[in-house]
Amino acid sequence: MEKQSVLGRITQMAKANIHAMLDSAEDPQKMLDQLIRDYTSNIADAESAIAQTIGNLRLAEDDYRDDLEESRTWGNKALAASNKAEELRNSGDTAGAEKFDNLARVAIERQMDAESSAKTAEPAITSQNEVVDKLKQGLEMMKQKRQELVSRRDQLVARSKAAQAQSQVQNAVKSINILDPTSEISRFEEKIRREEARVRGQEELAASTLDSQFEELEDLGQQTEVEARLAALKAGQQQKELGS
Repeated sequence: MEKQSVLGRITQMAKANIHAMLDSAEDPQKMLDQLIRDYTSNIADAESAIAQTIGNLRLAEDDYRDDLEESRTWGNKALAASNKAEELRNSGDTAGAEKFDNLARVAIERQMDAESSAKTAEPAITSQNEVVDKLKQGLEMMKQKRQELVSRRDQLVARSKAAQAQSQVQNAVKSINILDPTSEISRFEEKIRREEARVRGQEELAASTLDSQFEELEDLGQQTEVEARLAALKAGQQQKELGS
């Protein structure tokens, strides 16, 4: 039962719907951190339970060794009493010999009781040692799983931050895309083009005005020449009239 109750923590953690918990979490990193804290707490609880189990086993082993030692002690006492009884019997002290034989019998009974206790404890101690070995293996597995969880947490957090950075870069690139007609740069470029067109219009208008001024000068020169030639004709006619 102790093995099941302690190692059951590992099964419960394995059955936890971690993916659903992470999907519903607003901050996956906080969720992972909490998961690690919970797992660490479970490990601490498991360590405490295993330590108690080991402590109980060590007490049973101490009692077992005490029973064996007690069995040896009573065996020695029985042997000593039996030897004393034989010594007294050989010396003719039958009553004394019987007394020590009775003491030997009592010592043997005590020896048998201690042997029985030790024999009864052996299977339980063997079983408990097997349980403790399995508990230690389970605890080590939990610690390895926790380390894997920490490593996975670090990897996932790093990947999440990298994805966020990439998203920010992509958003920044989109915001300055000069081919995007809705971007600020495109609108600014269109404004510049309109300003350049206005300047070209002004230049064209100025050029047109200058051409008209030169045309007026050309017309004025032509009119002046006409007047001059007219005056020359009149002057020539006057000279002919005077000569005739």
